[in-house]
Amino acid sequence: MSTVHVIAVITTKPSMRAKVLDLFNANVPAVLAEDGCIAYEATIDTANAGPMQAAFGLDTFVVVEKWESMQALGAHAAAPHMKEYGAQTKDMLADRKIHILSPV
Repeated sequence: MSTVHVIAVITTKPSMRAKVLDLFNANVPAVLAEDGCIAYEATIDTANAGPMQAAFGLDTFVVVEKWESMQALGAHAAAPHMKEYGAQTKDMLADRKIHILSPV
């Protein structure tokens, strides 16, 4: 099966992004150690990108992921450390959209 890419757009409640990112970054080593994880990184708007940028805003970050397969992504979603991260952050989030993409 081919690789899958994930773009997760996470919007926190006002002024909670830094706290959620601290928890996210603490979880990154466990995710990168998972079988099938190729890339897993939080990103924010680039400062001074000019008019070509459609900014997400101060309360949003985007997680860029790459997985070897849908099975690896499924195992990631069910991993204990992800359930713990979800429990720690659920009351700090306003919205979460997960986009799963395949290369063409």
